[in-house]
Order: sequence, then C-alpha cells, then structure tokens
Amino acid sequence: METSLALPSSLKIIVELSEAVLLLRKDSWPELVGKKGEEAAVVIESENPFVHAIIILDGTPVTFDFRCDRVWVWVDECGYVLRPPVIT
Repeated sequence: METSLALPSSLKIIVELSEAVLLLRKDSWPELVGKKGEEAAVVIESENPFVHAIIILDGTPVTFDFRCDRVWVWVDECGYVLRPPVIT
C-alpha cells in the first residue's frame, strides 16, 4: 500500500536550499600540505562545519568506506600534513 504525504511548498524550498549549501561546502584542502596536522584540522573544521578532521599517521590502516563527514589528515612522524586532505 502506497501512501503520500502532502507537504507545503515552503518545506521543499528549505530542503533544496539545505542541499545547495551542503554542495557548496569545501571538500579538499591542498593548501594545508606541509602544515602541522593540528592546525590543518582546525582549518578544515572551520571551513566546513559538517566534517570531522581526523589526524592519522601515514601508513596507518583505515577503513575504505566513504563518509561525507570525514576528512583524513595524513601526517608524517613529525606531525606535518603529507597530502591534500579530502572528504573520504
């Protein structure tokens, strides 16, 4: 049995605007290569409040599932960002 719910048109507009805002958020940070991981994480989370930046030592095994709220910040043994952080 199929049911449908009549929604006010204003609700649809709000949803569409919300999706547009999400699409306009920054999703990569090449300018952070060479910066300290902690500094990079702060920049990432301030420029896109929908993500959580996770600092991780290069070579550490990670899950390969995609999450639109996660950014791996790959750092070397001194804590410097090795490659551009991206949403993964």
